Amino acid sequence: MQAHEALQDLNLLREAAQAAGDLALRYHRSAPRSWTKGDNSPVSEADVAVDRLLRKTLTGARGNYGWLSEESEDNRDRLTRERVFVVDPIDGTRAFLEGDDQWVVSVAVVSPQGSECGVLYNPVRGEMYEAARGAGAHLDGHRLLVTSPGDNYRIAGSKRDVSGLNLNNSASIIDRRYVPSLAYRFALVAAGRFDATMTSGRCRDWDLAAAMLIVEEAGGVVRRIDGEPIRLNMPEPVQPPLVAGSRETVEFLTGRRPTDGAGP
Repeated sequence: MQAHEALQDLNLLREAAQAAGDLALRYHRSAPRSWTKGDNSPVSEADVAVDRLLRKTLTGARGNYGWLSEESEDNRDRLTRERVFVVDPIDGTRAFLEGDDQWVVSVAVVSPQGSECGVLYNPVRGEMYEAARGAGAHLDGHRLLVTSPGDNYRIAGSKRDVSGLNLNNSASIIDRRYVPSLAYRFALVAAGRFDATMTSGRCRDWDLAAAMLIVEEAGGVVRRIDGEPIRLNMPEPVQPPLVAGSRETVEFLTGRRPTDGAGP
């Protein structure tokens, strides 16, 4: 994808995420209907409404792009497309339903080379995180840079991640903080508010596509704990345990030297 095309797509994602966030806010703290999906995760009428809006807006503007969303039936036709929208209408649905403010709308464009552009929008806090490949990561127009700590690390994770994931040199982790939205944790790392985050496994492409690019464009790296390359838009869009942070932080916590780039 050419740089100008990625920036055009980024503008589209930004506008769509803004509209989606505005719609989600109509349901937030208003006791929306919710139910449990087959994988035991929650979903609400807000997730469904935001998904419909994003699909109409994004595929209406780019009819030749594929579509992968947490709240849409997967159509393997996406595997034949050069570019794919990868979407989580509300990343952090449990937090959303509890009235918490730590959730985001996540939208990205993915090509065979990886994520080309992505946006994470937290409408409650009014935070728009965005990145395009090679153009840096920004929060509301301000450039983002990951931190490179010294001997101690601030780690964001899920409740299970912050208490149970066995990382190398874990004695140097002085602050393990629960942040409910996986994508938002990545954004906070990109903004330097945490030094690293991790997933304990089975996160999905829609959790990762925008979030990973934002960390990378903020000067960080996102790596599988097993050292293998990250591949997006595969037939099964599931990822193994990951760690994100500065290159030095990821190497220290995993005991592995990161390699450059995600696989196609």
